[in-house]
Amino acid sequence: MSPQRWAIASLSCLWCGTGLVSLLNAKGVSLSLMAEIGFGATPMARVWVAAGAWLDLLLGIALWVRPQREVFIAGLICVAGWTLLCSVLTPQYWLHPFGPLMKNLPIAALLWWLIQDTP
Repeated sequence: MSPQRWAIASLSCLWCGTGLVSLLNAKGVSLSLMAEIGFGATPMARVWVAAGAWLDLLLGIALWVRPQREVFIAGLICVAGWTLLCSVLTPQYWLHPFGPLMKNLPIAALLWWLIQDTP
């Protein structure tokens, strides 16, 4: 398998996995994060968690089924937007030991490489 295909497979697994975890564990960590930014356990918080989870799943599936430049660009836009939003609302996550925001930097770099490498 080519390096590009490995990159696509790993990103697809990442997004499908995070989408599934968020959908199946919405009452746990996902809602705790929503509480940190002021939503609490409201119905709107559940809507945002579900929307983010479905977006992750759709990106993961799109990467697997149709790995093309437009999907890589959409992924990069989502990563950049999510990172910017979290940087404003929860900047402490830049210093979190598990690096939830820091991990977005190599993900963005990988997506940028895929964009440049794909006609």
